[in-house]
Amino acid sequence: MPGVPLTSHSELRQFMCSSSSSKLSSCNSHHCRDRRASAVSLALPRTPLSARGAPSPPAMKLHASRACAPKVATPLPPSPPLVLLLLLLLLGVTGCWGQGEADNSEGDGSTPGVDAAEPAVKVRLAGPTRRFFEGRVEVYFNGEWGTVCDDDFNLQSANVVCRELGFTGANTWAHSAKFGQGSGPILLDNIYCNGEERSLIQCQSNGWGVHDCKHSEDVSVICLEKRLPGFEGHEDISNFVEMLPSERLFTEVRLKPVLRKGAKRVPVTEGVVEVKHGGRWSRVCDAGWAEEEARVVCGMLGFPSHRVFDAQPYRAHLKKRTHGYWMRDVNCTGNEVHLATCRFRTVPARNNVTGCRDGGPAVVSCVPGPGYAHSHNSGFRKAYRSEQPLVRLKGGAQMGEGRVEVLKNGEWGTVCDERWNLVASSVVCRELGFGAAQEAVPGARFGQGTGPVHMTQVACKGAEKSLTDCKFSEVGGNSCSHREDAAVRCHVPAMGFETRIRLTGGRNEREGRVEVLVDKGNGKHKWGYICSEDWRTLEATVVCRQLGLGFAAQAMEIRLTGGRNEWEGRLEVRRSKRWGTVCGDGWTTLEAMVACRQLGLGFAVHALTETWYFQGDSGVEEVLMSGVQCSGTEMSLAHCRHHGSRVKCKRGGGRYAAGVVCTESAPDLVLNSRIVQESAYLEDRPLHLLYCAAEENCLSASASAMNWPYGSRRLLRFSSQIHNVGRTDFRPKAGSHAWVWHQCHRHYHSMEVFTHYDLLTLNGTKVAEGHKASFCLEDTSCEPGVQKRYECANFGDQGIAVGCQDIYRHDIDCQWVDVTDVAPGDYIFQVVINPNYEVSETDFTNNAMKCNCKFDGHRVWMYNCHNGDAFSAEVEKLFDLYPGENNLIS
Repeated sequence: MPGVPLTSHSELRQFMCSSSSSKLSSCNSHHCRDRRASAVSLALPRTPLSARGAPSPPAMKLHASRACAPKVATPLPPSPPLVLLLLLLLLGVTGCWGQGEADNSEGDGSTPGVDAAEPAVKVRLAGPTRRFFEGRVEVYFNGEWGTVCDDDFNLQSANVVCRELGFTGANTWAHSAKFGQGSGPILLDNIYCNGEERSLIQCQSNGWGVHDCKHSEDVSVICLEKRLPGFEGHEDISNFVEMLPSERLFTEVRLKPVLRKGAKRVPVTEGVVEVKHGGRWSRVCDAGWAEEEARVVCGMLGFPSHRVFDAQPYRAHLKKRTHGYWMRDVNCTGNEVHLATCRFRTVPARNNVTGCRDGGPAVVSCVPGPGYAHSHNSGFRKAYRSEQPLVRLKGGAQMGEGRVEVLKNGEWGTVCDERWNLVASSVVCRELGFGAAQEAVPGARFGQGTGPVHMTQVACKGAEKSLTDCKFSEVGGNSCSHREDAAVRCHVPAMGFETRIRLTGGRNEREGRVEVLVDKGNGKHKWGYICSEDWRTLEATVVCRQLGLGFAAQAMEIRLTGGRNEWEGRLEVRRSKRWGTVCGDGWTTLEAMVACRQLGLGFAVHALTETWYFQGDSGVEEVLMSGVQCSGTEMSLAHCRHHGSRVKCKRGGGRYAAGVVCTESAPDLVLNSRIVQESAYLEDRPLHLLYCAAEENCLSASASAMNWPYGSRRLLRFSSQIHNVGRTDFRPKAGSHAWVWHQCHRHYHSMEVFTHYDLLTLNGTKVAEGHKASFCLEDTSCEPGVQKRYECANFGDQGIAVGCQDIYRHDIDCQWVDVTDVAPGDYIFQVVINPNYEVSETDFTNNAMKCNCKFDGHRVWMYNCHNGDAFSAEVEKLFDLYPGENNLIS
């Protein structure tokens, strides 16, 4: 056999083996950097692994190739590697051992050398402040987690990892510990996959624990966000439905209220079941129809349950009418999240009218959750509100979505996303009064929680009344962090509010002038403005939610017009079939949050009190809504207080109409209460050291009457550490051109009111307060692997990045409360972040922290420090008579 001659004897010395060497990896060798340039290229037969650690048979066929590009190897009877090496050198064969084409002669479709029944190895993505689909690759072997070296890793290997984790594939991969260095053993090296393997253990490698790497070479992957259908760790309804054959595919279900009594009811809770297939609505034959099928339909439409009712009026109404059927013999268990995942038969098009002679159209009556119940259910709603919920959702922009938190021993905590799936998510959704789950969301995509992690490996059957009824494991040690907090997106009833408000004139769909639609009578409608007097970010948030970026309104439609995209524009409202604008007076972040929620546009970035650049509809100039005041949690602007039909807008509409700019995600600031409790102390500070503080008005009023520079002030000092646990950076509302230069501190302050420090009596009366005039926002410290982005020095940009903390030490100016004039006694010490809601956040309820404070005139004790929403109402009462402020506006 002809061969390629060796160019020099030195090339033989690249492999120094002994007769006891069982594989080339145990020989001293140089790496083959340029594999295609090698005249003779030899490679170790890297073997597939078993989950129990035993390698598959190592010997492989040899295939001639000038390049040592790895390929799937097929088994051969074992041969000593040294003998094969000498044989190859003598024959001059150009080839790569263990890297040939797969031999599929057996035709069983299995990966060579791997037992088809072999269980998959555990794989996870780790690393600081990562998104749920990216991170450092870690595998579990022999009782511990370890990392994977980046040698020979490629996109095919990344595809295998991502599919094993439930994603459809990999977007890219990263070498050199991009997501931080691991701390355990390095378990795998020189991994090669052809991309078709179902598990990482089916790929070739050096074997468990055999490597020549450091943790600086840990490999990471970034997967595609789309999930595989049926994956246990995370599921999305669309994945199930999209995988159905086209002839059985349908995505929408509705209840058609054919009877007059339910024609105008919102939401529609009763009617004939129809499915949309091939662009047409068709009915479902009720042959074999039972309560299980009704439960699935109601869950898809946002209702937690169904009810048994008298369907005879429907049968009488529909008896003499012809119907087009597409679906029959539906068989569900009742726990499915989509009717398409149940067993059913399709009715051929030629028989769509006669295909249900043994039945009639399926009719369903659903029971709405407390938040959507009609007024005649007021008694039920009152009973519901009086109960202490065991589960809540936090951090979501829209109704029915957010991070899952459970109440245990009076303290709220999160749920780990390990094994989190649609079944468990649906139990949560129904428990909270929504329908089935649309998506089981892992990876803290709605922000990280701050309390304990109460549950992991939740396993529900689907019929449980509460998540606490499901089987789960306790979280031990550091097995699950808040970077793995589970969340849900639930089906919610269609209220139709997003079409009654609009944004106009914005640069995009998420910003613009607010306009409303008003009915002028005689079937005529008109768009008009909302008065922007006192228009705040809170009002703007309401608008964004109403536009489909959040909650919905009851009797008022809203829209955005004139924006550059769908996320911005002037807000327009429809009232009585007439569109008009919203007065910008008094429009704040809270109102804007509700608007964005109603529009389905997430959170509000800006609450615009003037919309000069959002022209909107030229025929919409009338102000139809003014005096809007929202708490920020409403479903629509109609649920907020306003002037009603008596519109009062000083500046009028037009350029002074309200507008919003919405965004998909927002920051979330949380104060570290433990730091406050541990750092509090008293200091008598001489007046000659307080000139800068006096200039910034950081002292009580009595200080001005003292004989400066003689004397001192008694200060309650403490440190505060403010974390951003949200999904985007916290940025000041004002641009850098509006920041204020402070000569004493030699830097700019970007927010005049960022935090309130208050000392209160037990009945809530303020006896002293911090007078810190303004704040400079920066990343003082960050989590491992997170880079600082903001700093106050050197005229730097200001803000708090995700995963970072802004720390105000106890020894800096104005980081105190002047208690010189306070009498000894028991008090409540309270800190509130972002008190004026100037910047939108995913959750305002965790912005307040309070402590019990005992002051004897010379010493101070802080105890029971906690965030405002950390405990149940019953436990909260135990702290003291006054519950403190928790940003919940009633």
